[in-house]
Amino acid sequence: MNTTTARLAARRLIVLGILLSLWEVLARFGVLNPFYVPPPSKVGATLFALFADGEIWTHIEATFGAALLGLALGVIVGAILGVSAALLPQVGEILDPAMTVLNAVPRIILAPLFVIWFGIGIASKVAVTFVLIAVLFFFAVYAGIKEVDQRLVERVKTLGGGRSVLLREVYLPAVTAWALSNLKVAVGFAFTGAVVGEFVASSRGLGYLLSFAQSTYNASLTLALLLLVIVFVFVLFALAGRLEKRLLRWR
Repeated sequence: MNTTTARLAARRLIVLGILLSLWEVLARFGVLNPFYVPPPSKVGATLFALFADGEIWTHIEATFGAALLGLALGVIVGAILGVSAALLPQVGEILDPAMTVLNAVPRIILAPLFVIWFGIGIASKVAVTFVLIAVLFFFAVYAGIKEVDQRLVERVKTLGGGRSVLLREVYLPAVTAWALSNLKVAVGFAFTGAVVGEFVASSRGLGYLLSFAQSTYNASLTLALLLLVIVFVFVLFALAGRLEKRLLRWR
């Protein structure tokens, strides 16, 4: 970590500390109603209690499992469909308008339907996450291939390069850049799909706990769970950022 990055991190931590301190004071003196906005100390105590009894790990495992499985399936299927639509005009004529329509509607509203189809288990959560990610990666890969300079493609063909050479040397580098630039967004979408699916109907998971906290008007538990999700997403964001830098060194 260089000096500039360290100073930026220090400034952010100072601002965060000031905001948390102000929040704590306002809640303690009744300016903020602690029933609706509990102080950070109470949120921290609730978070500690969640890990102390160990029960939270079952819910974390359920949410992580649904999010990561849906993410993996969505990336693979979305990439395959994107390549097919970009390189095969007949396929593109069908997939492009269908995906455009699916992208235009808030796909999260499919969650209740998936619960009816697949039940309240992990399958419905994976399905919600899968749809969110597959559409995102379809357009990332599709746009990445379509943006390739056609003069470069013609030169490769002139030099005797076939479809396999084009895929490996031209399309794959272009698609990698587009796909990795969308990976951070995909991570957020993956947790959105898993948590919302659990919130709609589930017997475990962070979304299930959020639903329980809402039904019992437990603001401290709600904030603790939100903080937990945010931390997890930021960690995955950082990992995705490192992966992007590592794979795009050639640029």
